[in-house]
Order: sequence, then C-alpha cells, then structure tokens
Amino acid sequence: MKTDIRPISTELYFLPVETRVPLKFGTETLTYVTCARACVKVADTTGRTAVGWGETPLSVQWVWPSQLTYEFRHEAMKRFCCTLSDAWAGFSYTGHPLEIGYEFQQRVLPGLATDLPWLAALVCCSPFDIALHDAYGQLVGHPTYKTYTSDFLNRDLATYLTPADPFRGKFPADFLISQPPTHLLAWHLVGGLDPLDASELTGSEPNDGYPVLLADWIQRDGLKCLKIKLRGTDAAWDYDRLVRVGQIAIQHGVEQLTADFNCTVTDPEYVNAILDQLKSEQPRIHEMIVYVEQPFPYDLENNRIDVHSVSARKPLFMDESAHDWRLIKLGRSLGWTGVALKTCKTQTGALLSACWAKAHGMSLMVQDLTNPMLAQIPHVLLAANVGTIAGVETNGMQFYPDASALEAVVHPGIYRRRGGCVDLSTIHGSGFGYRLAEIQRTLPAQEKSL
Repeated sequence: MKTDIRPISTELYFLPVETRVPLKFGTETLTYVTCARACVKVADTTGRTAVGWGETPLSVQWVWPSQLTYEFRHEAMKRFCCTLSDAWAGFSYTGHPLEIGYEFQQRVLPGLATDLPWLAALVCCSPFDIALHDAYGQLVGHPTYKTYTSDFLNRDLATYLTPADPFRGKFPADFLISQPPTHLLAWHLVGGLDPLDASELTGSEPNDGYPVLLADWIQRDGLKCLKIKLRGTDAAWDYDRLVRVGQIAIQHGVEQLTADFNCTVTDPEYVNAILDQLKSEQPRIHEMIVYVEQPFPYDLENNRIDVHSVSARKPLFMDESAHDWRLIKLGRSLGWTGVALKTCKTQTGALLSACWAKAHGMSLMVQDLTNPMLAQIPHVLLAANVGTIAGVETNGMQFYPDASALEAVVHPGIYRRRGGCVDLSTIHGSGFGYRLAEIQRTLPAQEKSL
C-alpha cells in the first residue's frame, strides 16, 4: 500500500525511576527501575517521514527471575536495548507496523536474544515496537487504533494466526471495541510488603502526602478493584492475606478482587485448597474474586500443568506465560480460560494475542508493569480498545507517582485514580495521542551501543 512504512532511524534514552515503597516480585523486591524510551523515525513509499515514541520499564525481577545479581541482569537488558536500537534502524522490511513488528520478532529478535530470557527480550523490544505503531499513526494522521483495518493492512489475520479459519478476511479492528470507553475501572495492587493496618507500620514509611495503608488508598481513590499479591509457597500466609485484604475490601466498599500467586505454584491443589477453604469459611470474599492470575511457572512449554481443576473453580488468567498467541493456544488446551495482556510484550504481540484469545472465547485483562510516564498511555489504550472483564490494572501512582508529574499536567486522569477509575479523555490526536509537545520533559543524553 502507499501508506506502507519502514523504519529508517532510532533513538534510545534511559530514564531512571526510584520507588517510594518497595514492590515484591516473587522472591525479589523492586526499589528502582530503568524506563527505556525509544524514538523510531519511519518513511513511507513516497519519502514522507514521521517519528513515534514508545516506552517500557525494564522490570528485571519480573522478566528475568534468577539467582544472578540484579545489576548483572539490569545492565544486560540495557545493553540489549542498545543492540535492538541498531537492529531496528537497520531493518528494511516495509509494511504496516503490525506486519513489520511481526517480521522483526520472527526474523531478527530470536537471533539476538541468546543471552537473556525471551520475556526479557520482548520487554526490551517493546519500546521500539510501540514507537513504530505511534509513528505510523502520526504519518497517516489517525489514532493508532484506527489503523488496524483493511484500509491500512496488507494481509488479514490468517497470515499470522492458526487455525486460519476464524481469521480469514478478518483484521484486528474486527476484534476491537468500536466505541472504546473514556473511563476504566482501576485495579490497585496490594503488594506482599504493603502494610494493611497501623499495627504493621515500622516508621520507615514515606511521609510524602500519598497514602500508605490500604484503607487510605481505597478512600482517597474510591477504589472498587484490588489485586492481591501472594507468595505461592506458603498456603497459610496466602489464605490469611486473602482474608485480611478481603475484610478491608468489604468494610470500605470494594467490589472485586483477584489473586496473583506470582508464578511460584507447581501443584494445582495448592490453589484449589485455598479457594475451597475461602468458599467454605469466607464465602463473600470468595465470591468477590473474579479471577486467579498466573499461579504456575513462566515456562509453559516445559511446565505443561493441567489446570482444569483450578479454572473449574475460578477463571484462570495467563500473564507471564502468555508471551504470544501460540502459548495462549497451548495454555487454553491445558485449561487456562483468560489472558492478561501487557504492552510491554510489544504492541504487535498484544494485538495478535487479543485477537486469538477473543476468537476462541477467552476473556481478557490488561495488567500493569507499574507503567509511569509515556508507558502508561498505550497501556490504558490497550485496555480500552480490546475490552476487558473489568477495567485495567494501574499502579504507577502507588509506587512512583512523582515520576509522571510532567505527564500528569497534560493527562491528569490517567496518573491519578478518581472514583475508582482512570480517565482517558485527554488522550487524542494521531498515533497514541501522547500530546508530547505539551509535556515539558527534558530527556537525558541519547544512548549509544554499549
């Protein structure tokens, strides 16, 4: 098509962010993160050019659980981002961003990602992929989500997804919400280290004007949805945590809960026993749990656990295991019933995964990677456009709210939850609607190959 593009240059920036309170991931704890921000310049077949932007936090503990030191993994991911910056600038494939992103992940990324896990490689790739989708919208003068139609794409979804029958003549727009909402329910993360009441305060908590205790967060933001981080290795602690958070939720008018077991469970009976005990002893809390998230190990292909017994009790959502639609297909055969999408696994991958899942009757959620600054905008747009069971998880305002202060001047509703929701109404214009020219952020020096 005459609107086909190709990447012609890239820029990469690293933005460090420190947490105001620690966030526990499995056996590790997050206290700071580097956000990778990418700029991709594209040209169409007539020589017209445009630039787009993408950003993703390099959440080391989430993408690369390991006994290796944090700094070793952190630096490896930063180096890989620099490698990818060069690779994207030299990738001469022409087409729509979905087509280019797919080809890059098939042809280039596997050959480069030899020294780090695939999930880590996808996270490093995502800012460039997101920027490509943004640049295309800028070039054609449309919001990015309006470009996922036959007017702009060269090939239908059957080119990428199998079995092909549900996707012949279909494009991503056929699986998206035609009139996406401007307000989304906001899910608050109850971390494993978060104090639940005053008895758990140590005196080391920040005194920065933001809440610390769960009840105060619920009251300030009008929260209706809580995601509860569990250990997955201590059933008594996990059960007690669900009960305590559930009781606070009931007392303060929260309506929905989800349980996140942090990929540390290996036996479905661990989850089943907790759910059954809740149903017997705390039926109201049990009823409030709308789904269970990723109890089992990341590597689905090497941990093919039959989870039908869990999903018979509660909807069971893949997250870390859902790298792409192929793994979602495998997960569905093992008993998983839903998918938690993330833009940090690439915009291209999130779209293809959403289409496959919806075509096969699976429910969707969009989960956070504690996205600050620009990363928050494609994140909430994905939730609004794919259609989730209930809103979007968004917790950057819990763990590093001041990091997004400049973006919040332009988009206050997506960096502060009000009435239990985030407000997307300020996002408008071409691409992802960042309104970047209005955000007064000075970037650090551009990164070069390390």
